[in-house]
Amino acid sequence: MRRLVLLLAPLALAACGTATTVREVPTSSMAGTMQPVAVRLPSRGQQGALVIGQTDPAAIVTHAGRTLRVSPNGRFVFGIGRDATGEAVVSIASPGFQSRERRIAIDPRDWPVERIDGVPPSTVDPPPEIAARIEREQAAVSAMRSRDDAREDFAQPFIWPVEGRISGRFGNQRVYNGVPKAPHSGMDIAAANGTPVKAPAAGIVTFAAPDLYLTGGTVLIDHGAGVSSNFLHLSRIDVKVGDHVEQGQVFAAVGATGRSTGPHLHWGMNWFSTRVDPLLVLEASGAVVPAAP
Repeated sequence: MRRLVLLLAPLALAACGTATTVREVPTSSMAGTMQPVAVRLPSRGQQGALVIGQTDPAAIVTHAGRTLRVSPNGRFVFGIGRDATGEAVVSIASPGFQSRERRIAIDPRDWPVERIDGVPPSTVDPPPEIAARIEREQAAVSAMRSRDDAREDFAQPFIWPVEGRISGRFGNQRVYNGVPKAPHSGMDIAAANGTPVKAPAAGIVTFAAPDLYLTGGTVLIDHGAGVSSNFLHLSRIDVKVGDHVEQGQVFAAVGATGRSTGPHLHWGMNWFSTRVDPLLVLEASGAVVPAAP
């Protein structure tokens, strides 16, 4: 039990603000026969945050139209999107208790514009046949994010996959060769070509390909309950689909493959299709994070 508390605290309490404990109210038919159940959730969360809560293991928890997986110890997880505003609403219904909504205030963030010049023009405005290839490849990657494994690797404190300067931040608007594109989906870490890449948390490899058109060498690691990490522009891949990796295990090497102007590691994180910020996960884990320039 002591280990459970230590694992829960870094992400559930630090990632998204001060944690609050709320006790469920029993229905009139059950009043006096059951003890109220504590629900632990943060009161606030930033755009791009990964939220971990805890409740009755038998509870039904829903958020954004999805029923969340609740672990045997009552832990559940969801992500707050980059463009989410207002409040994140979580509904929790324990057996014999009224369903209650928990509301997490979403703190907005500033999203600077990043201008990146010198990338190959065909990766910015690809011809039709290349655009079709990109669509197929991205669909294959996205399909792997639908998994909902009964694992809790996401709950361990995350570590840096490589050490280096943050050269691109999650959520910032990207402009390639003067052409506005989608916001940056992850965090870029500058590192020399061939630098070993370590798993920031344990998980299962669900995708591994050496030569996608935009992202080059690409690996996805599933951390359970819809939480996954993706690593792009790799020069070498040492794992295959289905492999289990432990935290800190070297599974690839930094490169400059795909749409890249130089060697670096792109590390993205998702909760299903919702993109979240790896930097916030590192902060919640207690990892040393450099100040923004």
